[in-house]
Amino acid sequence: QSMHEKTSVSALIEELYTFLRQADSRELNILFRDLDDARSQNDAAREAATMAKIENHETHVVPIIADIDAGFGNAEATYLLAKKMIEAGACALQIENQVSDEKQCGHQDGKVTVPHEDFLQKIRACRYAFLELGVPDGIIVARTDSLGAGLTKQIAVSTAAGDLGDLYNSFLDCEEIDPTTAQNGDVILNRNGKLLRPKRLPSNLFQFRSGTGEDRCVLDCITSLQNGADLIWIETEKPHIEQIAGMVDRIREVVPNAKLAYNNSPSFNWTLNFRQQVFDAWSTQGQDVSAYERANLMSASYDETALGIEADVRIQNFQRDSAKRAGIFHHLITLPTYHTAALSTDNLAKDYFGEMGMLGYVAGVQRKEIRQGIACVKHQNMSGSDIGDDHKEYFAGEAALKAGGKDNTMNQFGQGA
Repeated sequence: QSMHEKTSVSALIEELYTFLRQADSRELNILFRDLDDARSQNDAAREAATMAKIENHETHVVPIIADIDAGFGNAEATYLLAKKMIEAGACALQIENQVSDEKQCGHQDGKVTVPHEDFLQKIRACRYAFLELGVPDGIIVARTDSLGAGLTKQIAVSTAAGDLGDLYNSFLDCEEIDPTTAQNGDVILNRNGKLLRPKRLPSNLFQFRSGTGEDRCVLDCITSLQNGADLIWIETEKPHIEQIAGMVDRIREVVPNAKLAYNNSPSFNWTLNFRQQVFDAWSTQGQDVSAYERANLMSASYDETALGIEADVRIQNFQRDSAKRAGIFHHLITLPTYHTAALSTDNLAKDYFGEMGMLGYVAGVQRKEIRQGIACVKHQNMSGSDIGDDHKEYFAGEAALKAGGKDNTMNQFGQGA
C-alpha cells in the first residue's frame, strides 16, 4: 500500500510494525484473560486448551518490502535512504531504473530511464546498506520501467563495442549524418564506422527506437540479477501472461533461476483487458464473436455471457497461471486499501444520507462485521483499552478506574451469528 502522501515511507514502516506488534499484544491479552478465568474456575481442560493457543499463537508481524522509487538521488542518496528503511524494519528494498528527478508513476507516460551502470550503482548501494547494518540476507527487488519508457536523459558511457553502455546506446533512435552537415550542439555516436546522431527532444531527453521496450527489459533484468538483485519486477502496460512470459523465457536463458515480482495493479482495467484477450483469442480460433462489441466489452450487459464468464475465470486464475507460465514468484497489489476505502465510503454515504439512513451503516457494515467476526467491530478493544485496564488493575488494584466495566458498549458485540 503506497502512503507517500501520509508520511515518509520509513516512518510508515515503523508505524506498521508498531500496529502489528500491538495486534499480537491484543490477542495474547485476550488469551491470558481467558487463562486467568479458566484457572479461577478450576477448569483444567479449558486451561490446557487456552495454554495451547498461547503457545501456538502466530504473530502478525510479517516481512515488509520498502519501495524506494528511484533512490531519490544518486547512489549515495540511495544508500542513505536504504539505511533508513532497513533501520525501520524493512527486510527488502525495491528500486527502479527511472531517473530520480523525472520519476513518474509506472503506469503513466513520460518515463525516463538511466543507463545500466547508473542503476547497478544503486543496487550495490542497497546491498552495502544491508551488509553494513548486519542483514546479509536482505532482499533487493530491481524494477524495470523500460517497457513503457521511451526516453533516456543521458548517453551511456561506452569504452568498447558491445559493452553495457554500447548495448544501452544501441536502442537509441538515431539518424546517420555526414560530418559536413553536423549542427552546433549535436551529440554524435560512432558505430561501425558510421556517424549517428541520436534524436534529442526539446526537453534535452533522448529517444529510444519504437518497439525496443521488451529487449531493453530483458537486458535490464539480466544485468540486475547478475549484479546483486534477488528479484526482478517488470512493469507492464497490461496484465498479459504471454507478454510477461516471453520476456522471462529470454531472461532465463541467461539466468535460469530468475524470479519475478509482478504488480497486479489497480491501474489496469482488468475486466476490459481480459475480455478483449478472450475476444481476440476466440477470433483467432475462428469462433463467432459477432455478438460482442470489442470496444464496449466493459458493459455490464456482457457480465453473464460466455465471454464475460471466461474472462472472469482467467482473472481468477491469473496468479496461479502466471506463476506457472511466467515464473512470477511474488504477486503484489498496489493501492488496494485506497480503492476499497473509496468505494465503501462512497456507498455508505449514498445510503446513510439517502433513504436507508442509519440502516445503510448497520446492514452494510456493522452487521457484517459482527457476523464475520471482524475484530474492528470492537474498536475500543482494538485501540488497547482492555490492555490498559489490566495495567490499571496491576498498578492500582481496587482503586483502578477501568474502562471495560458492565456499561462498556463493547459488551454488546458477540462473536458472530
